[in-house]
Amino acid sequence: MGSIQADATLSQSGYWQWKALPGVFVRGGDNVATGFQGTEVNLTCHAASVFRALMILSAATALGLPATAARAELTNEGLLGLGLRMRPAYDGSDSNVIEPVPVVRYFGRPWFVRSTQGVLEGGARVEVTPGLNVGAQLAYESGRKAGDSGFLSNRGLPDVNPGASLGVHAEWDHNFGPMPVTLLARLRQQTQSSRGAQADLRLSAGAFQAGRFGAGVFVQATWADAKSTGAIYNVTPQQSATAGLPAFSAGGGLLYTSIGALWGLELSKEWMVLGNIEQRRLRGDAAGSPLTERTSGNYVSAGIAYRY
Repeated sequence: MGSIQADATLSQSGYWQWKALPGVFVRGGDNVATGFQGTEVNLTCHAASVFRALMILSAATALGLPATAARAELTNEGLLGLGLRMRPAYDGSDSNVIEPVPVVRYFGRPWFVRSTQGVLEGGARVEVTPGLNVGAQLAYESGRKAGDSGFLSNRGLPDVNPGASLGVHAEWDHNFGPMPVTLLARLRQQTQSSRGAQADLRLSAGAFQAGRFGAGVFVQATWADAKSTGAIYNVTPQQSATAGLPAFSAGGGLLYTSIGALWGLELSKEWMVLGNIEQRRLRGDAAGSPLTERTSGNYVSAGIAYRY
């Protein structure tokens, strides 16, 4: 399951454009320290939070603010950079890892490569009608490394190796007044059939821009079949006997929901820094697995990128 980093760029119109990237995250419970002493942010993700975020976007449009969503897929502007990611060892873990991550975007006709929209992926896409693109992609899919989690390693539970997925997607971009909005629907089937499939539905929109700084918001829901959920959250009878955990077999359904804010700051014509803060909350059987130490986690990301 991929993590998310912000991707921002300044369009020719002067509006900020936003997408999501695999990024740098801070894992916590319902609360996460922002890194500023004495400051704490609660990003509890539920229906009311999503509703409030969408209401803020509507208000921005009504006020005529230059709210700018991530519409990088509609441009050929390249992006290449590097970020640092602090993320949970796996969704539901109480342990964190820090690692470098790429920031990349290339859009040709029809080929593309991007680390936007939650996963590192590449493939081909075509515009079938103004604002609507459809395509197919090959994507990197993360796994689970027991050595990153004290909970797993202390119980002798195995790694789940990273993999790849093949899939299709449809992406719709539209302006509601001054507010661009992007809606993405994507299906990802792992190339290893035992790892199953996932489907994403993601909405991102710009909310604020002042000078060289801009911000936006996004919400996402991801569904998984029983194989996909079970690859991370199942406990076999053999593992139960050695780890001292109850046996568990996950079913399919809603895997997680998330809500987040994106930001970017232009340093020069070619360089920019970018990041995000997000909360992801496990749902369904994943939330009830014996391997889930906490059902919600907060993520923070940062990176620097060169535009070419």
